[in-house]
Amino acid sequence: MENKITVNEQNLQKARTYKLLLLFTMISIVMVFAGLTSAYVVSKSRPDWLGNFKLPIAFVISTLVMLLSSFTFYGALRAIKKDNRNLTTILLWTTLLLGFTFIALQFMGFSEVIEQGYFFTGSESNVTTSFLYIVVIVHLVHLLGGIISLLVVIYNHYKQRYNPAQTLGIELSAMYWHFMDFIWLYLFLFFYFFK
Repeated sequence: MENKITVNEQNLQKARTYKLLLLFTMISIVMVFAGLTSAYVVSKSRPDWLGNFKLPIAFVISTLVMLLSSFTFYGALRAIKKDNRNLTTILLWTTLLLGFTFIALQFMGFSEVIEQGYFFTGSESNVTTSFLYIVVIVHLVHLLGGIISLLVVIYNHYKQRYNPAQTLGIELSAMYWHFMDFIWLYLFLFFYFFK
């Protein structure tokens, strides 16, 4: 019995360590976006700033998609804790599909901006759209980490490495996913209200 307690304690220590590492990663990502949004605020005083620029509708839809994906990921974690493997599978795949939909909508948003006659780079670009482009691309790069993490979780789920007593992988991936959702919501609201 003592060995089992020791194993449980080791598992708890491992979980705490991984969660702490993830927290440090998230703090560093917050610092990146704090720097980018601060530079955006400072650049607003430039004469080539577009005060009448409107965010593309695809960004609004992508925000709703990202929020929905957090609910499906949360549902997958709850389902595996109740040992409902079928529901977990459906919700994990739905989250992945929503993640790819979010990415596609971001690129559709870029196309909308170009259709409005604005460009992100080159001689015809301006500081407003260039900042938007950089911030969205940086977010997408970080979201790619979430997609890879989710693919690993789906693989491990099929290998039956998760059960009601062992959910660490799904928990860590869900924490990062929710965090990226929060970052996008912050960025969207920032761009929407700070013109």
